[in-house]
Amino acid sequence: MADVRVICAIGRSGQLGLHGGMPWEGSPERVYTEDVERFFDITRGHVLICGPKTVASFPDFAHEDRTIVTIRSSEDPEEVLSRFSDRVVFVGGGPRVWDAYSRYVRHWDINRLPYDGEADTWFDPAWVLAGGAQARR
Repeated sequence: MADVRVICAIGRSGQLGLHGGMPWEGSPERVYTEDVERFFDITRGHVLICGPKTVASFPDFAHEDRTIVTIRSSEDPEEVLSRFSDRVVFVGGGPRVWDAYSRYVRHWDINRLPYDGEADTWFDPAWVLAGGAQARR
């Protein structure tokens, strides 16, 4: 089985999304741009699996130094992960993807950002508990 991980950012109260994007998306404040840079640095050289909307949001350069794979809800997570048995696989996305893959995740890298505003999607701690993974905060 692949070494399955998640790297994500949440707001102070667990905010994860707003209208299909991150609530702080586009904010020029350094703390937010550093988080994006950190994401691309940590995933470099690895496999990144996520849904079509997330894949479409990646800049062109992201496709050059990581393997980005579009996954669909109809695919079996074990089959998808079996394709990368000797690789580190980061599971990107959000609730629907993490609902399906959380039981396979060995490591959660959660960055809490200073955002404390509106959201319509929240981080669910049950995802971390699903696979007995260790959360890093």
